[in-house]
Amino acid sequence: MRIPLAYLSIILIWATTPLAIKWSGEGPGFLFGVAGRMSIGVVCVLTLLLMLRQRLAWHGKALLTYLAVALQMYGAMLSVYWAAQFIPSGWISVIFGLSPLITALLSALWLKERSLSPGKLLSYGLGIGGLAVMFGSALQFGPEAVLGIVGVLVAASLQSASAVWVQRIRAQLPALSQVAGGLLLAVPAYWLTWWLADGQWPVSLPLASLASIIYLGVIATTIGFVLYYYVLAHLAATRVALITLLSPVLALMLGHTVNHEPLTMKIVSGTALILAALVLHEFFDRMTNYFVRKTTARTRRRLRPLD
Repeated sequence: MRIPLAYLSIILIWATTPLAIKWSGEGPGFLFGVAGRMSIGVVCVLTLLLMLRQRLAWHGKALLTYLAVALQMYGAMLSVYWAAQFIPSGWISVIFGLSPLITALLSALWLKERSLSPGKLLSYGLGIGGLAVMFGSALQFGPEAVLGIVGVLVAASLQSASAVWVQRIRAQLPALSQVAGGLLLAVPAYWLTWWLADGQWPVSLPLASLASIIYLGVIATTIGFVLYYYVLAHLAATRVALITLLSPVLALMLGHTVNHEPLTMKIVSGTALILAALVLHEFFDRMTNYFVRKTTARTRRRLRPLD
C-alpha cells in the first residue's frame, strides 16, 4: 500500500508543480525562485534527517549517488525554471511526459535493459510526432515559446539520466539521504548561479510567488523528491517515469482553469499523441505477448487429439 500511495502523491505533486514554478518566478525572477525553493527544501530535509536520526553516508557510491541526484535537482530544475518564463505551465508537464521514452532509451544503452522492442520504437515515433505538434503550436506564440520547449526537453533528458544513473550506481541509500545529499550539492550551485547571473535581491515578493516558493520547497522538494526516490528504489526507472502519464492532463486542466492558459486544438493533439506514446510504450509489448501466449496455448490444445 505504501508504494501505490507514494506513486499517487507524486502524480498530484507533479501536476501542481508546473504552475507553482511559473508563479514563483514571476515576481523575484526564476533564479531567485528556484534558489529559494531548494534552500527551504534542504532545511526541511536536514531537519527530517535529524528527527529520524539518520546519518548521511560518505563512501564512494554514496557520493556518486548524490552527484547523480544533483544532476536532476540542479540541471533539470534550472532548465525547467528558465523555460517556464516562455511557455504555459501545462506544457511543462506535457513535454516531461516524454521522460519514460528517454528513460527507456538510456536504460537500454546504460543498463542494458531490453527496452527497444518494436512496440517501444513505435511509441518513440508517436512521442516525436506529439513533440512536433507542440513545436508547431509554440510557433504561434513566438520563438521564445520554442526555446521554452527545448528547455523542458533538456530538463526531461537530465532527469531521465539522473534516474538511470542512480539505478546504475546501486548504492542502496535511503530516499531521504539521496535527496539530502543531492540538495547539499545543488543549493550552493544555485546561489552561485544567482549571484553571477543576477545578484539583485528582489524589490518586491508577491504573495503568490512567496506561497509558491514555500509550497515548492516544503511539498514538492521535501516530500515530492523523497517519495520519488523512495518509489525509484522499489520500481524500475521506466515504470517510475510513467508517473508523467496522468500529470500532464491534470497540469493542463489546472493551468487552463486557474491561470487562464490557452488550450488550442494543437496543444490537445500534441498532448494526446504524447500520452498515446506512453500507453503504447507500456502496454503494447505486454498485450502482444499475451495474445501470442493465448494463440500458442489454443494451438497446442487443438493438436493434442492428433498425437
